[in-house]
Order: sequence, then structure tokens, then C-alpha cells
Amino acid sequence: MRKAYKLEKIQQNQKYCKNLWLSMTLLVLALTVNASHAANEPTLVLSDTYDTPYTTVAGDGFLDLVARESFRRAGLHLKMVRVSPERALLNANAGIEDGVSARIAGLEKNYPNLVRVPEKVMDFPFVAFTRQAKLSKAQWETLTPVSVGYIQGWKIFEQNLKHGTATTVVDDAEQLFTMLDKNRIDVALYERWLGLALAKKMGIKNIHVIEPALADREMFIYLNKRHADKVPAIAAALRALKADGTYTRICREKFAPLAASTAQCEVK
Repeated sequence: MRKAYKLEKIQQNQKYCKNLWLSMTLLVLALTVNASHAANEPTLVLSDTYDTPYTTVAGDGFLDLVARESFRRAGLHLKMVRVSPERALLNANAGIEDGVSARIAGLEKNYPNLVRVPEKVMDFPFVAFTRQAKLSKAQWETLTPVSVGYIQGWKIFEQNLKHGTATTVVDDAEQLFTMLDKNRIDVALYERWLGLALAKKMGIKNIHVIEPALADREMFIYLNKRHADKVPAIAAALRALKADGTYTRICREKFAPLAASTAQCEVK
């Protein structure tokens, strides 16, 4: 009986070891296949000019997640790099980077090597920020009597500010809001949620957003024309994200902490 018991125990151990070996082999094989698949995915580099809540250093902003998942579903690997707004367009047009992450429609007129992904990634509310409520409303025409600042490369401001407006063009958002905080400009033009998040980060108090927005614009990914063949797949992947609820879920998670209306997260 004791010998039979020992033999059975040995057989059980051998079977366990065999199953463990088989499981480990399958796991290693799966990891190898996945790594090989990932290695074979083309990597595209998009220049990014934004900050919280759209993009973050950790890569978990709204645009980070939506763009990366769209590219993944299109069989692509996405890398985002931080570049100044004007330089981003010049680099993408020259093919230094593969594209830009989110810009207004129509840029292909001035940057002929860029191809727009026709499915929008988001809507941007472009607004006027002030320290004191000097303006009851903001329209392009009503900004003429005041001093206005904006970031170089933000084409919507370059294209719409009226002739004669006293403008100061700066290199980045922190410089823009520092000038507003020190009353060196009356109005800072920027995107609503980017501006509110930055003002909170910089500790700027008594900042006002003049409503309604100067403009609400659809924002699009652009690729250098050498990647034009990838545009349909990315557009289809973006549409799929919206259809299966992924887009709305990510949007609500990222904008709710800013007390932003989640109505903007509904797919239109």
C-alpha cells in the first residue's frame, strides 16, 4: 500500500510538473508572439502642444488615450512628443515628425504636405481670459480696444483677430498667463479647459472666462502625406471608439474633475 501510494504521488508530481511546463511554454510563446506583433506595428510620432487635461507627461490625458487607442486599433503604435505650436506644423509638414495631434481644419492650405484625418478627435472652445471682468462679452471685433496675448502658432487667433488689435505673441502658455497675472495684457486667448487647469496649477486667482466662447472648433489629427494610406484606418478607429462608448467614458473621466460639463463628451 505504501509503495503504491508513493508511486501515485510521484505520478501526480510528474503530471503537475508537465502541466506547469506546458503552461509556462504557452505563456512564453504568447508573450513572444505579442512582442513580435508589437514590434511589427509601425510607430508614428505626432507632435503635441497641449497639457492637462488633454495630454500629460504620464501619457494619460484625454487626447493621449483617445489617439493612442485609435492608432492601436488601426494597427499602429503612437508616440507623442512635445513641440511648440508653430514648430509642430513646420516639422510635420517637413516630415521631421509624422504629424500633429489636434489642430483646426483647413491647415492643409498653408501646409500642403499635411493630410487631415477627417474624423474629429474633439471640440475646442477658444475663449478670452481676463483678471477683471472688463469685457461683458468677447467677439473678435470687441477685442480691438484692449491688449491681447496669444501663443505663437495658434492659427485660429492669427486668422481671426482684427487689424489694429494690440497683440502680444508669446512662446508658451505659462508665459501667456504670467503676463495676464501681472496685468501686462488685458486678455489672454486660449482654450477654456487648458487655461483653467493652468491657472489652477500656477495659483492665479480671480481669473475670468468670458462667455460665450470666441469660437468652438472641431480639432483633427494631421499626418504627413507619406502616411496618407493610414488615414482611413485611423478615421475608422476613431469612429469605432465613439460608437462603442470608449470615447465618452474617457472624456467623462478626464473632464469631470475640472467641473466641466460632460455634455461635451456626448458623441455628435
